[in-house]
Amino acid sequence: MSPMPGNVPPPRVVVAMAEQWPRALLRAALLEAGYDAVGARSVAEALAQGRGDPERDPIKLLVVDRPVLVGAERFLEELVSLHGRPICLLVAPAGEVAPEGPWREVLRRPVSIGEIVEAVRRHLPLASTGSGSIE
Repeated sequence: MSPMPGNVPPPRVVVAMAEQWPRALLRAALLEAGYDAVGARSVAEALAQGRGDPERDPIKLLVVDRPVLVGAERFLEELVSLHGRPICLLVAPAGEVAPEGPWREVLRRPVSIGEIVEAVRRHLPLASTGSGSIE
């Protein structure tokens, strides 16, 4: 995804979720909202993707679903360090104590795709694209 000359690329958001459909739906909603959204089945896969594309912005925000974090804390630390400490959001079951980590916010299930997108917008607002005038 190469930006047009003079344009700032959209901020890169990585969604680390094991389940394909929730991951795909959240990625699509983030793309529609204006983010450069990438999906990963695990934190290790997100780490590999984060190293692979020099034309893309570094990861600015990471959404991690609690099940993919189990046993992957080392990969999370490396991913966060590699990308200059991106904003990290955790999606976790209600009533579960959130594991320690770089979490800016913990979203509790049940949570909708729209609520996750709103959390991303709160923590990583998009830059204005112009004056809004068509003249």
